[in-house]
Amino acid sequence: MKTIAKNILAVILGLVIGSIVNMGIIMISGNIIHPPDGADVTTMEGLKESIHLFQPKHFIFPFLAHAIGTFMGAIITTIVASTYKMKLALLIGIFFLIGGIINTFMLPAPTWFIAVDLLLAYIPMAWLGFKIVNLNKK
Repeated sequence: MKTIAKNILAVILGLVIGSIVNMGIIMISGNIIHPPDGADVTTMEGLKESIHLFQPKHFIFPFLAHAIGTFMGAIITTIVASTYKMKLALLIGIFFLIGGIINTFMLPAPTWFIAVDLLLAYIPMAWLGFKIVNLNKK
């Protein structure tokens, strides 16, 4: 029972910390790559109305937020989990992937970004997070 509780805690911590990292990156992104003139990026409605103004550079930080958030969540989950570390790290990737899929329906984005984001930011980053933790373990 202790192992199950620790694994559940690992997943919860991975999701919470991954989400915090994701939102932190999103929050600082506008200070590094400024949104297009006239774009309201403070609300989902504003984003929907102004996304046609976005250039490829404006999608760098959303991708990084998704990828690094998933990566950090998987690392935390791998470190904390007692068993099934790889499966639980990939579960973090699946949770964030589901969020990414939902986001594609809520916020229209260019097809190239949706493809890159869904294919590279979630499952591969979760796997990489697991691998990084286990680099020196044989």
